[in-house]
Amino acid sequence: MSEAKVLVVDADEQRLETLGAILRFIDYAPVLVTSLAHLSLEGRRPQDWLAVIVGQEDDQQSLARFAEWLKRDRLHPPLLVLAKYHEKLAESLGLDRSACLPLEYPVKYSHLSDTLKRAGLVRDETPPAAAAAVGPTGNSMLVRRTRRMIEQVAPHDSTVLITGESGTGKEVVARAVHTQSNRRDRPFVAVNCGAIPSELLESELFGHEKGAFTGAITARRGRFEMAEGGTLFLDEIGDMSLPMQVKILRVLQERTYERVGASRSLHCDVRIIAATHRNLEEAIVKGSFREDLFYRLNVFPIEMPPLRERLEDLPLLIDELIAAQERNGHGGVRLAADAVHSLRAYHWPGNVRELSNLVERLAVLHPDGVVSAAELPLRYRGQGGVVAPAPAAVQPSEDEQPSLLPLRSASVTVLESTTQLPQDGIDLKDYIEAIEISLIRQALQNSCGVVAHAAKLLNTRRTTLVEKLRKYGLHRDFVEREQLKA
Repeated sequence: MSEAKVLVVDADEQRLETLGAILRFIDYAPVLVTSLAHLSLEGRRPQDWLAVIVGQEDDQQSLARFAEWLKRDRLHPPLLVLAKYHEKLAESLGLDRSACLPLEYPVKYSHLSDTLKRAGLVRDETPPAAAAAVGPTGNSMLVRRTRRMIEQVAPHDSTVLITGESGTGKEVVARAVHTQSNRRDRPFVAVNCGAIPSELLESELFGHEKGAFTGAITARRGRFEMAEGGTLFLDEIGDMSLPMQVKILRVLQERTYERVGASRSLHCDVRIIAATHRNLEEAIVKGSFREDLFYRLNVFPIEMPPLRERLEDLPLLIDELIAAQERNGHGGVRLAADAVHSLRAYHWPGNVRELSNLVERLAVLHPDGVVSAAELPLRYRGQGGVVAPAPAAVQPSEDEQPSLLPLRSASVTVLESTTQLPQDGIDLKDYIEAIEISLIRQALQNSCGVVAHAAKLLNTRRTTLVEKLRKYGLHRDFVEREQLKA
């Protein structure tokens, strides 16, 4: 929460400082101004703030301009207006009542905290694009299958477990399930279990009573209460500690829980959707994940494919991400055909999240421009002597492949290459990865796909090679076979 900024506008400086102190106490970052006339909007977006608290504003013209600026963004933060000014201000600004809420003063910590959490949830409930209603963007066979699964499970209250690598869009799937369910009009609450310290996660999920622990000066609702009647998305559940797994298992079994420090149980009516990038079956073998919880969560599994396995979706994804940039006021950009072709040859270890970051970066560097392949960051160009690794790529010709000398356990690997350093340089990390991928492919080909034999040719351990196959997305069937053997 410490990064969530709240804009506070009040001509009463004493009240302004009091509001700022309260916000800092409940872990928000206040931005304090005595008048909106002193606030520069250049380079800002409405979504930079979680909420805007408005007290006394003497410059009505600046306030009207600010409200018009806010309304350009349909996801703009709500205005929390001190009760004595609320009625008049809401009417004069023409804001929807749900976006202009009264706030009693003196402020109660618990009320303000709950209001701000609700503001965050309302913003999160709105999908970033229309595509979120039907699932991930794309027309590939893998994506069409995923959308069919979403449509099948959404009307039921079955628990869903979404698996897949980081950045593949697991939360997009979770939101799509919620949006197409009978709970669509109730909250969608997301919790990243890996981002919250284990000692705080129980309070975050279940809430706590006043005095339950040091610093608990008021009672607080947890995410289960906030999601009542709706959907609770437990992201990265594979990172949850074993003691918390026991508590989640009980909620799934009995649909009851207790706030920290409470003596009575609360009933919950929420749909659970969980997600993880970890292999939970491996975690069960290692003892870091409970088997009974896994089977409770794995009622309806959905696997999100990595981007490298659905590269035919790349143009649609790029268009969608650019459209999202424009909607959010980040500016537009276009990619030339040769740039898209070059991106198809990249192996995308960061998946759709990496593509999103690239599009945003290009929009900043080339606002409203057309980006060619030569203007892409070097690692995405697939030229200049760098072989872009891709699982379905055609094997390089003999003169393009680094030569591999026969190895023995005590021998030294000698690589010869006639590749010349381009004038504009190369990304050394990408180049070394490309060489490594080329050699792994050759070793697999020479060993007829037997990973253990390929590891001997490369003078490396079988487990090390399996990790590299997983990292680069090479021969996924071999990886799965090795996981079964382990």
